[in-house]
Amino acid sequence: MRIIFHVRIMAHVFQQGEFESVHRTLLVGFGNWEFSLINLENPFPNSVHLWQGDEDKLVDVELQRFIDKKLPWIQYHELPGAGHFFPYAVGMSQVIIKTLSFGKKQQNVDLI
Repeated sequence: MRIIFHVRIMAHVFQQGEFESVHRTLLVGFGNWEFSLINLENPFPNSVHLWQGDEDKLVDVELQRFIDKKLPWIQYHELPGAGHFFPYAVGMSQVIIKTLSFGKKQQNVDLI
């Protein structure tokens, strides 16, 4: 499946301004959560999924790989060639919905 990212969607991504979007992402990633993710137990069997683009410049792919190894109950999906805004790529929502609906990892997703 080929997913083509449209530049026009970027206006939506940054509708509150580029600084605000990046700032909120950093707050989530580096803020104090008052608990450790590594200590979490599986709250929803077979239904916790984590998608990560391996070219993401905001969320470190190595961190997501670490979480995947520490929490084996997470269904980890690494997308080659994808950046931080891969969910806005044409067709990506269908991939995510199919994965959540049928419980299978979608393979060979190409992002251009």
